[in-house]
Amino acid sequence: MTAPSRVVLSLRGATKTYGHGTGRVTALANVTVDIEEGRFTAIMGPSGSGKSTLMNLAAGLDDPTSGEVWLAGHGLHLLDEEARTVLRRTHVGFVFQAFNLVPTLTAMENVLLPLALAGRRLTREDDLRVDRLLGELGLDERRHHRPGELSGGQQQRVAIARALAGTPSVVIADEPTGNLDTRSSREVLGLLGSAVESYGQTIVMVSHDPVAASRADRILMITDGRIVGDHPRCTPEEIASLLIELEVGAA
Repeated sequence: MTAPSRVVLSLRGATKTYGHGTGRVTALANVTVDIEEGRFTAIMGPSGSGKSTLMNLAAGLDDPTSGEVWLAGHGLHLLDEEARTVLRRTHVGFVFQAFNLVPTLTAMENVLLPLALAGRRLTREDDLRVDRLLGELGLDERRHHRPGELSGGQQQRVAIARALAGTPSVVIADEPTGNLDTRSSREVLGLLGSAVESYGQTIVMVSHDPVAASRADRILMITDGRIVGDHPRCTPEEIASLLIELEVGAA
C-alpha cells in the first residue's frame, strides 16, 4: 500500500474579478482544487479561459478577490506582497515560454541566481545538486556559456535547472515548449517528466499543446474561469477531442 500523497498546492473557492459595475469581469470563478506533491499536472483550456489567472494565484503573483490559496502549508491569501515574494523565492520554481534568462550571466550563474536572490548561502550540497542538474540536462560543457551562445532547447534546459536548483515545493511551467522545435520540445518534456518520476518534483504546466499535456499524469480542463474536467493521463488524440468539446461548447 502506498502512502497518501500530500497536498502541496490548494485553492479553496478561489475567485478573481477585475473591474467594477458593468465592466466587471470574472476571470476565475469559485475554483476549488488540490495539487498533490510528486505529480505532473497540466492545465488546458481555450484562450481567455482563466488558465493564466489560475497560475498567477497558485504562484502568489496575484491575490484572489475571494477564497483561499495555500502553498506548502502557507496561506498566500493571508500574506502581503513582500511576504508572498519571500515565500515564492523559497517554494516556487518558474519555467517560462520565453526562457527569461539574464543575458549577461553564464548558464551556471543563471541557475544559481534564484538562490542568490533568496539570500541563501550556497552549501556543498547545493553545489553538488547544481552540478548534477547540469550534467543530467546535458549542459556540462555549456555551463560557462551565456544565453546568446545557446540554442533555444539549451536555454530552456538552463531555465529548468534554475527552477529545480532550489528544490521548490512546486514548479510552475507556462507554455515551456512554446518557442521550441519538435525535437527540443520532446527533450524538455522528457526532462520535466524525469524531474517528477526520479526526484518527486511537483510540476504544474499550462499548455495548449495536446502532445505536451499527454506527458502529464493529470489534466485539468478550464473554461470560463471554472474547472470543467479532471482527467488522468490521456493520449494526445484524447486531449485534442476534449479541447474541441470545450471550444464547441463555448461557441
